[in-house]
Amino acid sequence: MDKNIAILEVAIKEAARQGAHIIVTPEDGIYGWVFTRETIYPYLEDIPDPQVDWNPCADSGRFGPTPVLERLSCLARNNSIYVVANMGDKKPCNSSDPRCPSDGRYQYNTNVVFDSEGKLVARYHKYNLFVTEKQFNYPKDPQFVTFNTSFGYFGIFTCADILYHDPAVALASGFQVDTILFPTAWSNTLPLLSAVQFHSAWAMGMGVNFLSANTHNSTLYMTGSGIYAPGGPRAYYYNTETENGHLLVTELSSHPRLSPDYPAAVDWKLYASRIKKPPPNSHYFSGVIYDDLFSFTELTEPEGSRAVCQQNLCCHLSYKMAEKQKDDIYVLGAFDGLHVVEGEYYLQICTLLKCRSTDLNTCGEPVETAQTKFEMFSLSGTFGTNYVFPEVLYSGVQLAPGEFEVLTDGRLISRTSTSKPVLSVTLFGRWYEKDPPHTEQASP
Repeated sequence: MDKNIAILEVAIKEAARQGAHIIVTPEDGIYGWVFTRETIYPYLEDIPDPQVDWNPCADSGRFGPTPVLERLSCLARNNSIYVVANMGDKKPCNSSDPRCPSDGRYQYNTNVVFDSEGKLVARYHKYNLFVTEKQFNYPKDPQFVTFNTSFGYFGIFTCADILYHDPAVALASGFQVDTILFPTAWSNTLPLLSAVQFHSAWAMGMGVNFLSANTHNSTLYMTGSGIYAPGGPRAYYYNTETENGHLLVTELSSHPRLSPDYPAAVDWKLYASRIKKPPPNSHYFSGVIYDDLFSFTELTEPEGSRAVCQQNLCCHLSYKMAEKQKDDIYVLGAFDGLHVVEGEYYLQICTLLKCRSTDLNTCGEPVETAQTKFEMFSLSGTFGTNYVFPEVLYSGVQLAPGEFEVLTDGRLISRTSTSKPVLSVTLFGRWYEKDPPHTEQASP
């Protein structure tokens, strides 16, 4: 852990030198992740509720041995910067608590925040554990953790939490935080769920600043960190070539909702619901994206309009390719249903995407490069949800800042010809009301 914290220390000092007020470090960045419940236990610390008003750097030992908390606190204090880090919390329990695990303790995947004087100001226990996190317990209820600073109102959650309503959506739309802090260890799942693509889209769809710090491990497809604003990405990093980390520093509006260019509210189905529903089409075919069965229709012409429906969702696309490359096959796809692999959540998705090869059976499989640029595109859908996240991804898994916008009638449109070839253009809808209840892990 000392080796890992030493790496974080270099980044923290450099961020402070560049004038940053706050730094976010990755999920699992201090102790890694290949653990059982027993093997992670020595790395856990008993992290008190921030209400105890504690500065570990100035008052070490007050809550027993807490070397990681003390070191993080001193890094914040000595560099006059807020530090966000991910670590493990342990809480003893006994048989009077029916949820208490048999080993007599809860273990939580935990984010901590220290202010610029080293005081512990926030503690968050991850609510939506990924399926592989058997070393941790689910907290009984979701925690809505916020804190105020002179540079904005912050909320915090972790990795898979972004896929669910609580606490993520509640913090952004209910608590109206300015900025989300997001440690993550995110495996890129193309074509629709790579880190930079989905996290930037969530920031735009929810109208918040979003600071995403991803672990870098190419063998596990983990790369892609970013600083995202409601209007688009401000800085991001995606690199599968090396194992080097990278510090991102940029300036954001402290209170984006107050800025004159804050995006207006969108009626996501307005435009598409005015278009006559297309007749059932014999040219539809099926394809799988991340275990979900999409309905596809091929874009056989270099320009035109296409529609595809599944269940209650109809997706409409108008487009013009700059010069269609013969090896690039594009489809328009729709999915309206419950995703059930590595988590259960209800999706409505409209997507224009490039197939992995000229074989239509590869449509929906991960692909990282394309050759075809688009002069224009306009994508819309008859969404039943107000929570839709707009994604535009270019060849090389690159974002498209400033090159597209969302109209208040629900159209995702290009502003200019695309500067790079297109991998996908997607409206990623989440219909939270149709989700099954939160799965509480059976206690061991």
